Amino acid sequence: MRVVFVHGACVRDGAWWWHRTAALLAERGVSSVAPALPSCGETGVPGLGLDEDVAAVRQVLLDSDEPTVVVGHSYGGIVTAEAAVGVGAVRHLVAVSSYLPVVGEGLSTFGAPEPAPFLDVDPAAGTFGVRPELLADTFLQDCPEVADDALARLARQSLSVLGQPVQVTAWQDVPSTYLVCADDRGTPAAAQREFARRAGTLVELDAGHHPFLSQPQAVADLLLGLPV
Repeated sequence: MRVVFVHGACVRDGAWWWHRTAALLAERGVSSVAPALPSCGETGVPGLGLDEDVAAVRQVLLDSDEPTVVVGHSYGGIVTAEAAVGVGAVRHLVAVSSYLPVVGEGLSTFGAPEPAPFLDVDPAAGTFGVRPELLADTFLQDCPEVADDALARLARQSLSVLGQPVQVTAWQDVPSTYLVCADDRGTPAAAQREFARRAGTLVELDAGHHPFLSQPQAVADLLLGLPV
């Protein structure tokens, strides 16, 4: 088994965000990879959106025939919904404080009309990002020791991802699990439970927005216990 981790919005260096959980998986002989998302500026080309993110993740999924679990965090769930379609190696989808969109839905479908207070939107530049001063209290309150490292990995993301709907969805054909983060200050638990109604299985953890950093053993155990 291998795990493909897909990070959320407005960050870069995906491998770092998952490193605590990935290390525990490696101890059990499970490899993992965290593709870069072009819309977060990791390719150096501005203005790239959901289509490019989907293509980047899909290429990684197609690179191996090994049974694969795909874990999408926050915005990453929208990417994986489309990227995993028709990939035979994908045996399970896991959404962490994330979304399971149907065709025609996108990131803006799940948000309020006005940007969340922790987001900074710059229409002129065509980007949005997390307000640095709100990162720790909103997203990392249960793992403050990593806040400085996380701050260095914030990224400005292309606004184009907000309005781009998914064209196909994998979760309707592939077994899925939704991990509700009950102490999440970014995406309220009540909203997550509504999203989770579309998943095959619901698991709840008393964690903030990044349980793979704050409670890596619990996340690793969940992944290792999946039928693949």
